[in-house]
Amino acid sequence: QVELVESGGGLVQAGGSLRLSCVASGRTFYTSAMAWFRQAPGKEREFAAAISWSGGVLKYADSVKGRFTISRDNAKNAVYLQMNLLKSEDTAVYYCAADTSAYSSRLSSSTAAYQYWGQGTQVTVSS
Repeated sequence: QVELVESGGGLVQAGGSLRLSCVASGRTFYTSAMAWFRQAPGKEREFAAAISWSGGVLKYADSVKGRFTISRDNAKNAVYLQMNLLKSEDTAVYYCAADTSAYSSRLSSSTAAYQYWGQGTQVTVSS
């Protein structure tokens, strides 16, 4: 079992930055691939970024590539999403997700690949 708790969301002006954090409980964090998804009002949940268990493989959605950076600290059971050059279209609830398939480096952009989800943190970008 993995429990995920996100933090770091808030209101920021366009062009600004935010850093989201996700802290996980459970011993399987070290072997899990982690991801960030987001969901805007009236839209489906969409993939933003993912990172392999070792941190050696990264994957980004085209819409955030070059602006967002995903990272993890296995000693702290944490995964982060640094978001720069934020745009109004980045406004959404951001969710942390875990794929507990042990030591997998196959990063998926599908919600179905992730077994555990956090409650989400709101990010609002004003233009």
